[in-house]
Formats: sequence, structure tokens, C-alpha cells
Amino acid sequence: MAGKTAIIASNGTLFDAYKVYNIATAAAASDHEVAIFFTFEGLNLINKEAYGQLALPEGKEGIAEGFKKANVPAIPELVEMARELGVRFIGCQMTMDVLELEQEAFIDGIEVGGAVTFLEFAKDADVTLTF
Repeated sequence: MAGKTAIIASNGTLFDAYKVYNIATAAAASDHEVAIFFTFEGLNLINKEAYGQLALPEGKEGIAEGFKKANVPAIPELVEMARELGVRFIGCQMTMDVLELEQEAFIDGIEVGGAVTFLEFAKDADVTLTF
């Protein structure tokens, strides 16, 4: 592996999803080991019911047409690309407990762990990002 990229996803809009999955897939395609820690609203990015219909920030609804014209993949496609590239998806156990969410509410293949799980990965990461 060329390096490690650790990403914290704590926000849950469509823009946030594109930021997270764009960086994650680019890093993984560049031979980085990548893990994403989804916490608070960031859990929307892996929630089965939410991740395919994430909202744009208020006032930015017109950008949806730009995504289509530019042939930008939909979030479910980017999620699948990330999985195929070996990106780790870690759902925050504490947030899931607080929000009373079970692992079944999320896409297949996620790990559930606490901050310590993520920190163990991130402690020697070359790149650490938060969205």
C-alpha cells in the first residue's frame, strides 16, 4: 500500500457524501488503505433508506441537474466503487446507540465500532480528513 487515508464523515448532505466518497475512492484507487468513520449525521451516508436520496443544502437544489449533465455517479454507485476498492466503512457505535439504530439499518458490509476502532486505524494515517 502507498499509504493510509482516514476519513471522518460527520455530516449528512449530498455534498458531504460526494466529498467523502470522492476522496475515499481516489485514495483507494491510488493504492491507499482507506477507512471512513461515519458518526452523527454522517450515518446518513450509509443508511439504507437515506443514502440514495440525500438532500442538497438549501438553495443548492439546482446543482442536481449539473451532476446529471456532468455524468457524476450517484452516491450508491460511489459506495459500490468504494467497496470494490476495499474501503472500510465503520459506523459509530455510540451514535447508533444514541439514535437507537441497529446495524440492519445500514448498507451491507459496514463494521460497527467506537472511536477507539477508528483511532487504531488513523494513528499512523498519512492523510486524515473530516467532512
